[in-house]
Amino acid sequence: MKLLISPADEKEALEAIAGGAEIIDVKNPKEGSLGASFPWVIRRIRELAPPSIEVSCAIGDAPNLPCAVSLAALGAATTGVDYIKIGLYGVRTKEEAIYLMRNVTKSVKNYNSSIKVVAAGYADAARVGSINPLLVPVIAHLSGADVAMIDTAVKDGENLFAYLTVNQLQGFVNAAHSHGLKAALAGSLRKEDLPTVYNIGADIAGMRSAACTDGDRINGRITREKVKELVDTLERIKKSRF
Repeated sequence: MKLLISPADEKEALEAIAGGAEIIDVKNPKEGSLGASFPWVIRRIRELAPPSIEVSCAIGDAPNLPCAVSLAALGAATTGVDYIKIGLYGVRTKEEAIYLMRNVTKSVKNYNSSIKVVAAGYADAARVGSINPLLVPVIAHLSGADVAMIDTAVKDGENLFAYLTVNQLQGFVNAAHSHGLKAALAGSLRKEDLPTVYNIGADIAGMRSAACTDGDRINGRITREKVKELVDTLERIKKSRF
């Protein structure tokens, strides 16, 4: 399992890199759960990160506007990232989600087929009226995406496990793997959640709050010490399983 840390700017990215993060996920938390950053910020972070570290970016909690979102995805593809994440926020049905993701994936892959496309649903979908997150693996599969992800839309202290059970998340991961996809879990995860996320079989664990001072994703700052603590925790978990 890889640890994904989500910095908001270059300074935070350097801290995450120094702390040992395996994926640097550029986002703007002030614009939402999967808030998009400026293209020049993403590009600069890609330039700063060593080639061995993958870089991801979010393009927003997307409305059901397939053309606009596809254009945003193409713009993100030009920044040199390895992953592009799309939040399935505005879609209401599986068919809408597949149509949106199919066009996003086409836009990205036509530009650079090596970029991985991430379809993200929300564990607290009922609170915001978005699509059932447990449908994301099949949506990602049918649209040609590479990664199925679950996050939370509302950041008010409740985390992933407040909305979905371990069994439901296990089913999500198993479904993603059955379609040949990677599975990513996020949503205000804490250090204490890492053993469960690892045991479920997730390929990627996404974190920001836990890497920030005071656990505050908006007003806090990512520090290398916080990231290293998470990295060391994950390493201990991996070693204990052998």
